Amino acid sequence: MYILFADVIPLYLRIPKGFFINVAPKPSASDGGSPADFHQPYSLRRDYLLLALIGLLIIFSALRPAKIPIYLQLVNWPTIGTLLGLMILTTGLELSGWLRRIGQEIVLRIRNERILALFLISSSGILAMLLTNDIALFVVVPLTLRLGELAQLPMRRLVIFEALAVNTGSLLTPIGNPQNIFLWQLSGVHFGVFVLRMLPPFVIAALCLLLLTLWAFPAKRMYMVDNQLLLLPRRSLLLASLLLYMPFLVLADMHQVAVGLALVTVVFLVGFPQLLRKIDWPLLGVFVLMFIDLDLLSQYPVLGYLNLTHTGTLYLAGTLGSQIISNVPAAILLSKYSSDWITIAWAVNVGGFGLIIGSLANIIALRIGRQPGSFAAFHAWSVPFFLAVGALTGLWLVFR
Repeated sequence: MYILFADVIPLYLRIPKGFFINVAPKPSASDGGSPADFHQPYSLRRDYLLLALIGLLIIFSALRPAKIPIYLQLVNWPTIGTLLGLMILTTGLELSGWLRRIGQEIVLRIRNERILALFLISSSGILAMLLTNDIALFVVVPLTLRLGELAQLPMRRLVIFEALAVNTGSLLTPIGNPQNIFLWQLSGVHFGVFVLRMLPPFVIAALCLLLLTLWAFPAKRMYMVDNQLLLLPRRSLLLASLLLYMPFLVLADMHQVAVGLALVTVVFLVGFPQLLRKIDWPLLGVFVLMFIDLDLLSQYPVLGYLNLTHTGTLYLAGTLGSQIISNVPAAILLSKYSSDWITIAWAVNVGGFGLIIGSLANIIALRIGRQPGSFAAFHAWSVPFFLAVGALTGLWLVFR
C-alpha cells in the first residue's frame, strides 16, 4: 500500500516523489538543536505551488497584457500586511524555544497514550488559534518526533491527527489561518465578532475530533525514558514577540495594519535582524500571486453558471472547491462572486479537511512528520472526517 501511494500515484499525477512525504533523515534523540532543525532548506525548484502561480500569471499576462499595469491594485495589502506581521511574531515565538521547552517538560510526565494524544492534539488546536496553523505544526510535530525517540508511539497517526487539529483550531479565530486573515480584513468586523460567527463549525469539528481521538488512541500505559536535553529559551526574543503580539492584533483590529507592521518590523530589524531571514518570504509571494491570479481568473465565467447567492450552493462550492484548488485560493475566488463572507469562511475552513490539497497545513504536517505511508493513512482518516463535519456544518447552516 505504501508503494502504491508514495510511488505510483505521485508518478501517475506527475507529482515529484517526496512532495507529500519528506524523506530526509531523522535527527537523533541526542541532537540538541533548535526547532529550526526540522525546517527543510528552501528550494525554488521544489516550490511547485509558487511555480504554478507564476506560470498562471505568465499565461494571463500573455492573454491580457493590458491588465499588467494594475496587477498590484488587485492585491489585498491589509491581508498581506497582517499575514507578514503574524509571521514575524510567531517565528520569534517559535525560535525562542519557549514553547518546545514547556511542551517537553509537560509531555515527559505523561505515561498514558490516550492522555498524551489528547494533550498533543488539543495543544495543536489551541496554538493554531493563536499562532496560525502552520506555525503550530512547526512546534508540535517536531516535539512529537522527539517523543517518538523516547517511547513506542503511533507516530503516523499522531501527526495526522495534529493536522486535523490545527485545521480545527485555526478556523475559530481571524488569525488562525490565511483564509481567515483575508476574510477578516475583507469583512471589516471586529475580532470578537468573527470568533462568534465561527463558533458553530468550530464546535462541530472539535467535538468530532474529540470523539475520533478517544476512539483512535487506547488508554494504555507508556514507558518513557526521561533523557531528552531541554533547551534554554531565548528570553529576549520571547519577550519581544509576546509584548508586540497584542498591540499588533489591536492595531489590525482597528484597521491600522500598516502602523502595526511598521512597529513590529522596526523592533525586529533593530533587535533581531537575523530572524527576518527566517521568514517564509516565498509563502508571502504565494499569497500575493494568488490575489492577482484569482482576480484575473474571476474575469472568466468559471463560477458564473452557479447561483452563488444561494447559501447552500455557496457552501458546496467552497467545501468542494477547496478539495481541488485548496481553501485559501477558494476563499479568494468565491469572494469575487459573493459578499457572504460567513458562508465562505465556514465552507473553506471545512474544506481544509478531506483531500490533502484542501489545506497547506496538511502538506506541511506530512512533510515535517516524515512517516512512511502517511499519504494513504491521512486520507483514510481525513476524508470520513471531512464528510461528517461537512454534513453537520451544512445542516447547521441551512436550518439555523
